[in-house]
Amino acid sequence: MWLQRLGSWDQRCFVALFSRSERKRIHQFSFWCSKTGDGPLYLLLVALFFALELSHASAFTELLLLSFAIELPLYLLLKNSIRRQRPYQLMAGMMQAHIEASDKFSLPSGHTAAAFVVASTLLCFYPEWAWLAFSWAGLIGLSRILLGVHFPLDILAGSSLGVSSCLVAQQILH
Repeated sequence: MWLQRLGSWDQRCFVALFSRSERKRIHQFSFWCSKTGDGPLYLLLVALFFALELSHASAFTELLLLSFAIELPLYLLLKNSIRRQRPYQLMAGMMQAHIEASDKFSLPSGHTAAAFVVASTLLCFYPEWAWLAFSWAGLIGLSRILLGVHFPLDILAGSSLGVSSCLVAQQILH
């Protein structure tokens, strides 16, 4: 019974947020924000750290890679085990996503998980950037809802997976 209520709450929250994405500027911002969560930008971040000769660039990269090595298999296992339909699949006829999803299932959000891996890793080495990194990661999660490809609980699960993966990786390395 509580699971049904949680699912109902999740859908109501999704509808409340998604209904605001019909404004063109919000849609465009969400699209570009979500794009910053695509994988190639993470490689650019690492390259930038080395190019700027930032202290801890090697340790940052090591923790980031191990965190992703933990996060990615867990993400795939969860996504393909839970097999939660995406909002536009569950609410077919009532709404249409603003983008095409990168895979079939919804929970957890991979974009959000990856963004929180990066934010958590940044926190470990560059705490002065943490507020910016976690704000950016949160915006990626919100953008995935506004684009119609994730429910709020997918975002919560993705953020938890990203942070947890970094914490486990940090324990392994220390």
